[in-house]
Amino acid sequence: MVKKSLFQLHWFFGITAGLVLALMGITGAIWSFQDELLRLFNPDVLKVEVRQEGVLPMPELVRRVEAAHGDKVAMLTVDTQGDTAARVFFTPPPGERRGQMRYVDPYTGKLQGDVSGQGFFDLMLRLHRFLAIGDTGRQITGACTLMLIFFCLSGLYLRWPRKALNWRVWLTLDWAKKGRAFNWDLHAVFGTWCLLFYLLFALTGLFWSYEWYREGLNRLLGDGPRAGEQHKRGEGRGRPGGAPGKDAKPLVVDYDAVWASLQAAGGPGMATYNLRLPPAGGQPATVFYRLQGAEHERAFNTLTIDPASGQVKKHDRYADKSFKAQLLASVYALHVGSYFGLTGRILVTIASLTMPLFFVTGWLLYLDRRRKKRQVRAARNTLAATDAQGESWLVGFASQSGFAEQLAWQSAGQLQAAGLPVQVRPLAELTESDLQQAERALFVISTFGDGEAPDSARGFERKVLGQPWALNNLNYALLALGDRQYPDFCGFARRLQAWLVERGATTAFAPVEVDSADPSALQHWQQQLAQLTGSTPPAAWQAPTFSNWSLVERTLMNPGSQGSAIYLLGFKPEQPAQWQAGDLVEILPRNSADSLALFLKGLGLEGDTQVQVDGLQETLLQALAGRQLPKSREHLVGLHAQALVDALIPLAAREYSIASIASEGVLELIVRQERHLDGSLGLGSGWLTEYLPVGNSVSLRLRSNSGFHLPAAATPMILIGNGTGIAGLRSLLKARIVAGDHRNWLLFGERNRAHDFLCEHELQGWLHNGSLARLDLAFSRDQAHKVYVQDCVRAQAAELRRWLDEGASIYICGSLQGMACGVDAVLNEVLGAGEVERLIELGRYRRDVY
Repeated sequence: MVKKSLFQLHWFFGITAGLVLALMGITGAIWSFQDELLRLFNPDVLKVEVRQEGVLPMPELVRRVEAAHGDKVAMLTVDTQGDTAARVFFTPPPGERRGQMRYVDPYTGKLQGDVSGQGFFDLMLRLHRFLAIGDTGRQITGACTLMLIFFCLSGLYLRWPRKALNWRVWLTLDWAKKGRAFNWDLHAVFGTWCLLFYLLFALTGLFWSYEWYREGLNRLLGDGPRAGEQHKRGEGRGRPGGAPGKDAKPLVVDYDAVWASLQAAGGPGMATYNLRLPPAGGQPATVFYRLQGAEHERAFNTLTIDPASGQVKKHDRYADKSFKAQLLASVYALHVGSYFGLTGRILVTIASLTMPLFFVTGWLLYLDRRRKKRQVRAARNTLAATDAQGESWLVGFASQSGFAEQLAWQSAGQLQAAGLPVQVRPLAELTESDLQQAERALFVISTFGDGEAPDSARGFERKVLGQPWALNNLNYALLALGDRQYPDFCGFARRLQAWLVERGATTAFAPVEVDSADPSALQHWQQQLAQLTGSTPPAAWQAPTFSNWSLVERTLMNPGSQGSAIYLLGFKPEQPAQWQAGDLVEILPRNSADSLALFLKGLGLEGDTQVQVDGLQETLLQALAGRQLPKSREHLVGLHAQALVDALIPLAAREYSIASIASEGVLELIVRQERHLDGSLGLGSGWLTEYLPVGNSVSLRLRSNSGFHLPAAATPMILIGNGTGIAGLRSLLKARIVAGDHRNWLLFGERNRAHDFLCEHELQGWLHNGSLARLDLAFSRDQAHKVYVQDCVRAQAAELRRWLDEGASIYICGSLQGMACGVDAVLNEVLGAGEVERLIELGRYRRDVY
């Protein structure tokens, strides 16, 4: 349960925060070599001639600079022994945070020209730190940095191999792999290589994101009560200049005295210094200086000086600090890698540049899992209920990514088409009695990694393989899925095969081993099944097709709500259709007329031009309505109509929980409008709730969701959900009420009772007539202290345990983030992790979350 929850959170945070982290990685890598790149492109400005007499003393340099520019200096950074131009910030105008910055020749005081590219690097820094959108962006990047720590730790746990002491398993990448295996290797192996770097980025990057984190580091690592304050000024929190108050004293600076104090402190070994003046008089100035041979570029000593007299008020030497305080003073150097020298900077930059790799491979793995789950559900949908008498075929599967489960259901469908009764079961559920009573069986077995059993079958391998069961009556066939790039190809399936033979079972035909979903091997499996059943070999397995359903109803359910609009939608099919409570639909959305017109504008194409799509004639507008429309169109300019359609990717289907039962004759959905940052509607929700006219058709197909069907027995049900999650729960309740089962308890949450009590009249009516035994509500915005569904669950812990003792099942439908995770945590808290795991294994805890 822990691993499954971590996996769900890992991919959910990955596909949400991954893009921000990828942007932060790229921009951070670019900015980390800002000085070198600017010097490369601006040698005449940033590189100066080294003179034997040395750089000008601070008083003379400031006098010349102020005379040349006409403004007072606010900050000055000088390399006293190199060929690098000094950097000067002048006093900002009233109301401004920072004044103008100029580069100066420290040997002559001459102002240098403008630097080309400085604006670009300033933008990279703003994007890296707060996405260039101010404090809101800072909160986003801070949250994503916290998620990066979670990614590192959860990813390490999730990929922990069985052979943990084998370094090759951890660190080597097999370039011969392809497809999903190669993407997983890229994600896992490179993630291991980058793990320590990413933890370093995150643990140091949070210093600039959250005040509580910065204060915590100061207390933990600082040597004294003021060490943290000095460090904050030294690590970039302070900025030159600033607007003095109305009653502020004028700033008086005795540069000769300040310079004398700095020379006395730094001596002849001073390599660089940075003077930061206060915005007004009566406040101390700060001077950071670094000595030759310092540990790293940020190993600064710090002087706190009275600018009017040059009197040193405090002198903090880097070498005098404890090791932990030195780490605190080196947060920036650790963050960019300069703490470890040039090699560290290069390694950190490379690690930063690989950040997008994890976003891309994570998305590819996620989409692959989604595709396989859709195919599994489509395969299940083709398997009808059977009333055939006699012993049924047992079809057992062990699947890691869903492909083996899909093939198991398709194989069962082929057997049923030949008139044979079948039952499909996960391998983990099979017992000694199941195997001894089954005379005929198919096993569809996937091998994970190098010969390992899938996660769902590890318990079966541990508890069952090796048991001395008598299986002489069992006749079976085995389909083994694997990848020949691994040395132990189909290892788990072969171990199962050896055990079955040892226990006396006989094979109907030789095991069929499939390398990376090889279609010829799968076709051979189909042919062998056909010979076994005496039927004609079927065509290649395909997913069910979409059909036309008419939108007959669209009703706003939450008028006046602070949240997004939620609509009840009703659809009718061209031909009568059947589905079960808990099932899902897939709908193909369409682009709106306005977005199509905007997209075609400037391309020089007419919307009524005829094109071909899948062999059928359509107008260009009809074809584009079902295609993804890119925001950038430069690469499409000049294409003719057919080439334009061929170049665009078809829109993907959207999934929704069904909110009604088939006997009502209308398929109902409850859909919340999704709005983007620019105010535009999301594609799927916008099409269904705004742009699709009532009476028009939509492409829709039903999808079985057996994991959320009603329990076989009429046991009590506890239904928990929030928001549009009421849809799946509503269908279950309606089916229960029709069946005469009234032991139903609903816990539902939303924002405000006055506007967001979805299906209020229906639920209250069921409560009053006894169809609903209990109704507990949580409206989070109706009181100062927010109350959520999981709080209701915790408050009703005793009643919850009583219902479970009576055999109740728990069904959860709604948002994964927040509600589902929160409810799961509370259930583990009040019931215990062991009891929750037992409920899952018994099928009494089921979730349909998104």
